[in-house]
Amino acid sequence: MDLLTKSAARNIFYGGSAFFFIVFVGLVADSYRQGRAIEVAHPITADVAAGKRIWERHACFDCHTLFGEGARYAPEIGKVWLKYGGDKDPKNATEALKGWFAGQPTGIEDRHQMPNFHFNDKELDDVIAFLRWTSAIDTQGWPAQPKP
Repeated sequence: MDLLTKSAARNIFYGGSAFFFIVFVGLVADSYRQGRAIEVAHPITADVAAGKRIWERHACFDCHTLFGEGARYAPEIGKVWLKYGGDKDPKNATEALKGWFAGQPTGIEDRHQMPNFHFNDKELDDVIAFLRWTSAIDTQGWPAQPKP
């Protein structure tokens, strides 16, 4: 005796498809809402956009990750602004990052070196503005950090 007829199977298929389509539309709408909230809270200024273009032009993602995306060869830099104390003393963090960029490569043995890109002052300011902007994004704990 067949418990599932063709029409019942078709109804389950169409009902399930409709249900998951509605869930998909809801998730897309929520992602859009969250993206707009980020844009309002942390607007992308001209210097941030210029810093991102420098990031892309020099292919920083070939070594570094940003929000967990990239080569994972060098450190994650999504929160580097906070690492340098930018949330407490922005001027000091800016100067520290400028000094760090100028001090590359460090010459430490057995360590792959970041090249010195010889950024001019405007490029440095733009890259730092981009790094500052990325540090303000709430990544909800992503990327996950390994437990010690």
